[in-house]
Amino acid sequence: MDHDLVQRAQRGDQGAFEILALQHYARLQKAAIGILRDRHVAEDATQQALLDIWRDIRRLRDPARFEAWSYRLLVRVCYAESKRTPKWVPQMEMRTSEEPLAPDSFGVVIDRDQLERGFSQLSIDHRTVIVLHHLMDMTLEQVAETLGIPRGTVYSRLSRAMETLRAALQPDGPIPTSIPAQQEVVR
Repeated sequence: MDHDLVQRAQRGDQGAFEILALQHYARLQKAAIGILRDRHVAEDATQQALLDIWRDIRRLRDPARFEAWSYRLLVRVCYAESKRTPKWVPQMEMRTSEEPLAPDSFGVVIDRDQLERGFSQLSIDHRTVIVLHHLMDMTLEQVAETLGIPRGTVYSRLSRAMETLRAALQPDGPIPTSIPAQQEVVR
């Protein structure tokens, strides 16, 4: 990370901030998608976080802490977005690829569905800890610092979240990984 860019942005240099925003947009959006579980809401949250970062960058005391500080602002925005959006929103994104599904794609769909059900059972606090630790590769100490909570709380949230995800991934019975050609699926 370029501390000079942060310092220039703190002095009001819009060009320096634009470079920072371009450098960090992808990681912020990745975290927002993981936390909010909706690409469109996450895009709004990421944009709002960037606006908040620009507005508050002069208050950042240590430019070396920019990354953790920006995550903190993003998480704040994600929490606010989660309160505004309905608890359940259908995830209906169309496939853009013309490629046929792979033969084992049925199993992949089942696994993804189970994981999505597990994530939907998590509170935003628990999702945030999982996303920051596992998706963004932060240590638990960094997660605690980013969220401004004690390390023990991070451990507790992560443990409970993983229990919930494990339970969601436990099969209720044998699930076929493919459908035989002769078998008709009734919906």
